[in-house]
Amino acid sequence: MAARRALKAVLVDLSGTLHIEDTAVPGAQEALQRLRATSVMVRFVTNTTKESKKDLLERLKKLEFDISEDEIFTSLTAARNLVEQKQVRPMLLVDDRALPDFKGIQTSDPNAVVIGLAPDHFHYQILNQAFRLLLDGAPLIAVHKARYYKRQDGLALGPGPFVTALEHAADTKATVVGKPEKTFFLEALRSTGCEPEEAIMIGDDCRDDVGGAQNVGMLGILVKTGKYRAADEEKINPAPYLTCDSFPHAVDHILQHLL
Repeated sequence: MAARRALKAVLVDLSGTLHIEDTAVPGAQEALQRLRATSVMVRFVTNTTKESKKDLLERLKKLEFDISEDEIFTSLTAARNLVEQKQVRPMLLVDDRALPDFKGIQTSDPNAVVIGLAPDHFHYQILNQAFRLLLDGAPLIAVHKARYYKRQDGLALGPGPFVTALEHAADTKATVVGKPEKTFFLEALRSTGCEPEEAIMIGDDCRDDVGGAQNVGMLGILVKTGKYRAADEEKINPAPYLTCDSFPHAVDHILQHLL
């Protein structure tokens, strides 16, 4: 691993770290302001596939987070970029609210499958349709493979189990574009001009947020909000750089020890 350099960029996960659905994590807005008062660049990285970037921004504004659209990098953006690169016509297995992020993409007579979190579409007929396309050689693009995520009523299945079911049935491997993929973190950092050794990631998912970031050479802070469960920090090697109670505590640590 490259030697650490002065901290220049902080990547922050959204759902589970700054907010859970329509409720902000206590103190998160004020902590973000404190972080912004320093010289570091802040970017927001999210695997959310339930809503478009525009809807996501609206939700964050309602919760009084000071965030602009060009600071957010989503796995939907990464999936769209890949669809355009491959020049395919995807069957979009995503939530209807995420469709605006694929505006202008040709989807009739599909020859690829893009799968995100789409609870209303995960039923036998539609999954079988996707399975048949894959059998005919269509590539499978997974927006991400998270096992589960946190809702206000408790933990809920993520897209990962459904992606794995299609991989298993069609004997294929998905191209995954969201966290924890290395390219996702590198793309998110690109707009900052920083190297991974100059960046830190804060998130509630030990594998996708922290493990993924540490695999590219960043430091990772795991917060005990959102989907965090006891002893999550023991599930990855190397362990998180730091495990703390919440985003405000992570910001305290950065301000006291890393700047």
